[in-house]
Amino acid sequence: MQQIVEITQSQQKQKICRQILEALPEWFEVEESREQYISECVNFTFIAAEDNGYAGFLCLKQTGKATVEIAVMGVLKEFHRKGIGRALVQKAVEIARQKGYTFMQVKTVAEGYYEDYDRTNKFYQSCGFKELEIFPLFWDQANPCQVYVMYLPSPCEP
Repeated sequence: MQQIVEITQSQQKQKICRQILEALPEWFEVEESREQYISECVNFTFIAAEDNGYAGFLCLKQTGKATVEIAVMGVLKEFHRKGIGRALVQKAVEIARQKGYTFMQVKTVAEGYYEDYDRTNKFYQSCGFKELEIFPLFWDQANPCQVYVMYLPSPCEP
């Protein structure tokens, strides 16, 4: 039975991040980018899905006074389509609301370029994220950046 837990110890964050990202080369094949995620994850709110080991994780990074971003997220392939990614996003939304954020954003490669990223886009859409904007050259011409946002109403709002 999977549970979502917050990880606070830096070395544990990096170990989980490395284990999962290295197992997902379709999304994290660029070593420099992958190593940057592993290095920076210690600075972010880090939640992980435990399921006889770690099945996935998500990092939240503040990007503005009212905005938090899913800086990096990964779920091992054998756990895809089993609700773990959705549970991680739901926990991230809960944490972001508790901390008083109004918006959550996530960046990914725009639809229509890579099949794996098309699935990623559909996942974020199914979690309630809305398309904000595409930045064609944010990363590079072959990887246009799709930005999604989600409004996080406070618990008191109807």
